[in-house]
Amino acid sequence: MIVLGCNGFSRVSEFFSERLGATGINKHYLLGHDAAAALLVDGRLVAAVEEERLNREKKTTDFPTHAIDWCLKEAGITFDDVDLFAFPWNWSTRVRDEILDGIGTSPLTEEAKAALSGNIADLFDQIVSPEAILADFETRTGHRPDPAKVRFVPHHLAHATTGYYLAGMKDSAFLVSDGRAERFSTLTGEIRDGRITVFEDTVTGAEYSIGTLFSAITRFLGFVPNNDEYKVMGLAGYTTPPSPNPFVERLLTLHDDGRYTFAKPLQTDNLHSHDALFEEYFGPFEDTLEYKARVAAAAQQMLNVATAHQVSHLEKRTDLDRLLFEGGVALNCLNNTPMFEGSRFEDMQVSFGASDTGITIGAAAHAWLNHADTAPADVLAAAAEPVGPYLGPAYDDAAIEEALEGFTGRVRVSRLDDDEVVEHVAKLLTEKVVIGWFEGRVEHGPRALGHRSILANPGFGDIKDIINTRVKHREPFRPFAPLVLEEQAPEIFDMGRKTSSPYMTFVFPVRDEYKDRIPGAVHVDGTSRIQTLTDEGTPRLTALLRKFIELTDTPCLINTSFNVAGEPIVCTPTDALNCFLGTEIDYLVLGNHLVAKTDRVNA
Repeated sequence: MIVLGCNGFSRVSEFFSERLGATGINKHYLLGHDAAAALLVDGRLVAAVEEERLNREKKTTDFPTHAIDWCLKEAGITFDDVDLFAFPWNWSTRVRDEILDGIGTSPLTEEAKAALSGNIADLFDQIVSPEAILADFETRTGHRPDPAKVRFVPHHLAHATTGYYLAGMKDSAFLVSDGRAERFSTLTGEIRDGRITVFEDTVTGAEYSIGTLFSAITRFLGFVPNNDEYKVMGLAGYTTPPSPNPFVERLLTLHDDGRYTFAKPLQTDNLHSHDALFEEYFGPFEDTLEYKARVAAAAQQMLNVATAHQVSHLEKRTDLDRLLFEGGVALNCLNNTPMFEGSRFEDMQVSFGASDTGITIGAAAHAWLNHADTAPADVLAAAAEPVGPYLGPAYDDAAIEEALEGFTGRVRVSRLDDDEVVEHVAKLLTEKVVIGWFEGRVEHGPRALGHRSILANPGFGDIKDIINTRVKHREPFRPFAPLVLEEQAPEIFDMGRKTSSPYMTFVFPVRDEYKDRIPGAVHVDGTSRIQTLTDEGTPRLTALLRKFIELTDTPCLINTSFNVAGEPIVCTPTDALNCFLGTEIDYLVLGNHLVAKTDRVNA
C-alpha cells in the first residue's frame, strides 16, 4: 500500500495577509505552515521533505508541489500508483459550524462577530474545506484524487500518530500541544495497537492556547510569531523568572481535570490582544536585553507549569509508562527535560517531526494504520525498522561536481577519499574555523542533525560570537548545540533519566568539570541542547567526532543549521555553495569534496 501525505495551501498566506494584516512581524502562521510531503510504501517511510527546502521560502505555507514531485520521483511512481492521499486537517462542516457558534456566543461586539464569522466562512469555502483542498490539489498537480482514496486526518491526531510512528509504534500515552488545530490547542490520550483514544475532557480550546500565547509574547518582544519562539527560549536563560510571576499567578489558572485557562482569553485572530496586559505586568516595552529576558523567563516558567500540570493529570489517567509529546510546543526543549523528570513516565519521546513539519508523516501513517487492508503483521514489520530523520534529497558526486563547475574561479576543490575526509576535517577543526558540512539525505524537521550542518570547535570561548555575527547573521545571545557521543553524554551532561537525545529536543545542565572545556556550546545558564550520536545513526559524522576527540580531548563539536537568518536550511550543493560564499564560513565539505575560497591562502 502506498500512502502520500501532504500539507500546504496555495492561498492561505495571502488570505491571512489580506484579512488579518498578517505580514512582517505580525505574520503569524495559523495553519499550513511547514508545508511538506511524505510517502509511505507498505508502512515504511521512504521519502519526506519540507517544501521550504525546495522552494527556498522559510516556513512556507504554499501547496507542496515540489515536495510531492520529489517524493513520487524518489519512489519511482506516479499519482496512479498511490492508494491513499492523506491530509493532516479535517475541516468538516461540523467543525465550521461549531466555530461559528462559538463566535456567536462570544463577548465580541456584533460588528466584530460578523467580520470574524465572515472570515471563517470564507476560509472554509475557499481554502480548508475538503472540497477546497481537493480542488487545490488538482489545480497544482493536475491530478484529482478519487474521493474513496482520500483521508482527512484531524490535525492533532496526525501529530500524535507522527510521534507514535517515529518512536517505533509502541503503546504510549500522548500530549499534543500547539497553536491551534481545527478548533483546539491541546489534548491528551493514548495510542494502543495503532488506535487513538482521546481523553475528551482534557481538550483545550484555541482561546486558551499556550502555544499561541507564547507566540503573542514572541511578537511583543519584537520577533516573528510561530517562527522565533526559540529566541525567547534563548533569552529566558539570561535571568530567573520574577517572583511572583504575573503570568503564573495572575494569568494562568490550573483546573483539577488537567486543563488550564487564562484570566483573559486569547483573540486567536489578533496577536496584539494581550499587549496591554503584558505591559501592565512588566511595564512599558523596552528594547533591552534585560527587559526581554525578564518577560521571556516569566513566559518560559508559565509554559513549564502549564504542561507539567497536563502531564501530572495524564499519568493518573493511563497505566502506560511511555509518553509522546508532539506539536509545536514540544519544540520548547527547555520545558521537555523538567516535564519528563517531574513525571512518573519511564520514557518520553519528542520526534524530529514534532512541529507541523512532521504531520504529513503522521497523516500518512494514520491512514495506513486505520485501513482495513493493513494487517498486524504489516505493522510489526514496519515497526522493526528504525526511522531516522534523513529522508530528503541526496546528491551524488556527479551532482556535486556539476554544481562546483558553476563556481569555477571562486572556489578551490580537493577530492578526498572517505578516510581522508574524517582525518582532514578533524584536523581543521582543531583550529578556530567554521565548516559547512553537507552529506547524504536532507534531514526532516526544523533541526540540522548532521547532514546539513555548520560545525566548529566549542573549545574556543568566542566561537559562538564568530558564528552568530559573521556566519549566521543573527542575534548574539543565541546559543549553539553540541554534538556528543551517546556513550559519553551522561559523563559530560547531567541527563537525569534520559540516556540519549538524538534530535536536539532536550536541554541538560553541563557538568561543572566540562564547562571550561566546551565554552562555545554552553549557554549563559550553564545548559546545552545536545544531539547524541551513534555509529549506526550518523556513521561519518560520528567518526569525525571520534577523531576530533582523539586530537583535542574536547568531547563535543558545535552543530548549527547550515543557513543564514531568514533562509531555510540548505538542500542542494548549489544552496550550500551560495551560503558558503555569502558568509565567513572557512571551509565547505560537499560529500567527499573539500572546498575553500580562492582568496583563502591555506586549504
